[in-house]
Amino acid sequence: MKVRLRKSDDSLAERTRVSKSRAWVFLLVFVTGSSLIAQEGSKSSGAGIFKGKCVLCHGADGSGKTPLGKQLQAADLRSKEVQKLSNAELHKVVHDGQANMPPFADQLSDDEISEVIQYVRHLGKTSKK
Repeated sequence: MKVRLRKSDDSLAERTRVSKSRAWVFLLVFVTGSSLIAQEGSKSSGAGIFKGKCVLCHGADGSGKTPLGKQLQAADLRSKEVQKLSNAELHKVVHDGQANMPPFADQLSDDEISEVIQYVRHLGKTSKK
């Protein structure tokens, strides 16, 4: 009978140890994954908004060479003319609209507009012009 209790105690201790190990592994994976997702989200939020709101006219590369972009004469966001504008000037264009570009004030927050502007700056840096 004592042997069974010891086996039972050993088994219980082993299950507890395994459960704790699994909990730590789960916690580590969760924290690491959450951190990576948050970092990726902060890096790509401007890109995601751009993809959802701007690509139809400006294209994925910002060139404005999409069928609709050509029709509306969408600006090449990579161009020196656009890139020389201040963030405040770009914010006003996105917020209020300009020429054929509609306003996005009712669709994007000021923070989201700022994220898109940062992405447009990135497009200007990666352009081979």
